[in-house]
Formats: sequence, structure tokens, C-alpha cells
Amino acid sequence: MWYGVYNVLLIIGFPFILCALLLKKRCRSGLLQRIGWIVPQGWGSQDHVLWVHAVSLGEVATIVPFVKTFHQRYPTTRIVVSTITETGREAVEQRLAGIATHCYLPLDYPWIVNRFIHALNPIGFLVVETELWPNLLRELSRRGVPSVILNGRLSSRSFLRYRWIRPFMCQVLSTVSLGLLQSVRDEQRFLELGASPDRMRHTGNMKFDLTMNGAHTSRPLIHRSTFGLSEDERLFIAGSTHPVEEEILLESYCAVSRAFPNVVLVLAPRHIERSDALAETVRSFGFPVVRRSRLPETGHQETVGPRVIILDTRGELAHAYGLAYMAFVGGTLVPVGGHNLLEPAAWGKPVCFGPHTDHCQEIADLLVESGGGIRVNNGQGLTETLMKGMQSQDWVSQMGLLVRKVIDDNQGVVERNVSMVEQVISFDEPRPPEEKRSGHS
Repeated sequence: MWYGVYNVLLIIGFPFILCALLLKKRCRSGLLQRIGWIVPQGWGSQDHVLWVHAVSLGEVATIVPFVKTFHQRYPTTRIVVSTITETGREAVEQRLAGIATHCYLPLDYPWIVNRFIHALNPIGFLVVETELWPNLLRELSRRGVPSVILNGRLSSRSFLRYRWIRPFMCQVLSTVSLGLLQSVRDEQRFLELGASPDRMRHTGNMKFDLTMNGAHTSRPLIHRSTFGLSEDERLFIAGSTHPVEEEILLESYCAVSRAFPNVVLVLAPRHIERSDALAETVRSFGFPVVRRSRLPETGHQETVGPRVIILDTRGELAHAYGLAYMAFVGGTLVPVGGHNLLEPAAWGKPVCFGPHTDHCQEIADLLVESGGGIRVNNGQGLTETLMKGMQSQDWVSQMGLLVRKVIDDNQGVVERNVSMVEQVISFDEPRPPEEKRSGHS
């Protein structure tokens, strides 16, 4: 019954879904593939194919160490990584070049997912975090293809929504072979939705292991000269920021730059297509604007003194944090839920964030408990924290050591997850096409 209702709603909603995808610039690419007009050809006929789904840039970044580890162990297995957004595609092609092939995730209509599964013939399906597509998971289960939730989590908002349809979610989760979850809280939430206790495991957050794969183990790939900084200037980097939050940050920077004119603010908007609007906001506060994309290769530019650099390029934020004196992670002063707190922590930088950390609650708590993370309730709290940091370099250095220890103490998740996945997916031989077809009948 539940699947019937779900599919009727999908059919009724198709025009609206299509319009929504067309209106979102970052979701337009690959639309013909997503609606099943174009499907991968010949990928699964003879090869082992491991299908990994990661929604966008952040999820792709998380799975890079995992995918690389699998590729080293099973070099003959073809790894296909699907995404929904264009930024996700770019991340796959740049960070997993020569290791994984990209495709876009099909829309969750039975006839579309059937075509994709028939074309890929995967030996296993891994979904990153919480992309639970009922028809896709059910069809994979029917064909005997194991599905694994990798680095799984459930935000409070998603959990409350799913509780309204718990009988349906119980059916959906019954098609999942294994859930490898970020926290005890996530494990409890999946169990409350009806997941089998035998299939849910709290293994930790794979983002802790990003630093073990070259991301932050050496010098940053960009340098102070990239931003045209003088020797005595200090960078305060605010990453993955959102509207309203940016105004709070700029108000704090007004106060800090008056007392410490050698502080330069870097704003890295979560969505770089907002850079033009953000530049106007910055100018309204009276600060000169420097666009990273328009800086010469040498980084030399004539603007000096307090200024705001907008990081309007992709793929540089994680390394830019390595140049920071102090850092702030966005989506936390506004009710978004927070972004990757570990990127600046991996460089040993004090991490400031707001009260809205539902998407990264366990990590936020660990950082605060360590003494190296600073949770601020509002702009005034942020200003006071920045002032304290600018006055005491020793305090900043000590905070950096504490957050780095959190990273070191929580690594090893990728290896645990790889071992668990090996227990449910067979990498001995590829699935023959006739087995796939018979499983569907």
C-alpha cells in the first residue's frame, strides 16, 4: 500500500519535480540521465561494478578516502559514483580521476531505476549519509544486490518527518543490508524508525579520516601570497556561509577591524553563485571587496588594510583554512544545521560556530568538550571570541592543539567501514547479466 501511494504521488508530482530541477542551476546538468532518457551503456556487462551515491560536493569529499581504499584493494572493480548536482560531478571527476566513473542519480520512478540497475548490474550499492530512495532500494533488494548506508546520519528535521510515515520507513529500511552510522544518536533514530538492530552499526564519522589521505598532512595548496597578504596580516576565514549569517559576520568584523586593522576577513559562501550579491552586501558595510577569482596568479593587488576577500572558487576552502589565524564554520548562526567543522580543525585552527549544529552535533560537542571549539550564541559572542583571539596568540595556539587532538583520537573510521562492507558485498566475481534478470523475474 505504502509504495503504491508513494508512486502515485511521484507521478502526480512529476511536472513540479521537473520544474524544480530546471529552476535549480546546480541540478540542471544530467537531467536527461536523471529522467532515464540516457542511461549508462555496457558498464556492468562484464565488470564488477560498485555503485556509490553521494549527493553533492560535501558527500563526495567525504567518500574520497573510502573509494581510494577500495580501489587499492579491488583494482578490477569498477566504481561508479552518482551525484545529483553539477558540483558533485566536478568533485568526482577531479578528486577521483582514474578511480571512479560518474553518472547522475536516476529519479526514483520504478521504470527509470530499473533501466539504471539493468545497465550497471552492480554487485553492491552504497548511499552516503541519508539518501533513502524507496523504489531504488526495493528494486536492488529484489535483485539480490546489497545496499549499505555509509556514514549515515539523520538530522532532527528528517527524523521528525520520517516519524510521520514510520510504517513506510520500516518497509524501506528492511531493504537496507547494513547501516554504518556516524553517531549513537543516529543509530537510535534509525532503530526508532523500524530498522533492524542487527543491521545498524555506529562506526563513527569518516570526515575524521580526510586528514589521513593528504588533505591536510602537508602545506596548503594555496599560499598567503595567493590572497595578496602582507607579513603582519591575519586571516579570519568564515567558510560555507549563508545569507543573514554573513551580515552578522560583517558586523563582528567591523568591531574587530577597528581594534585590529591587520585582520583580513575571507568569506566563502556555501553557494558561490551568490558571490555577486554577497559583494554588494560587503560594500554596504563600507569594506573593499576582493574576489578570489579575479586575483592575479601572484596574488598581488593594491588594496591594503581591512578588507573582505570573497572565496568564489570551488575546491579551495579546505586548504585556505590552513592559512587562517582563526576560523568560523557557517550554517550555524542561522538554522541550517552546520557544515564541516573538521576542515579547519584538521589544520589545528580554533573553530568558532553558532548554536545551530544539528547536522554535525556530535562533532560540535567533541570540539567544545576538548576546549578547542567555541560555540557562540550570536554576533556579540563571536566578536568577543575574536577579540580574545587577536589579543592572545598563545590562547589561539593552545586551542589549535586541542582541536587537532580530537581529529587524531577519532580516526580509523574508513578502515572500519571498509571491513564491514566487505562482509555484505562479494567481490569475488561479477554478477552475470542472466542472474540479474532472473532475480527480477
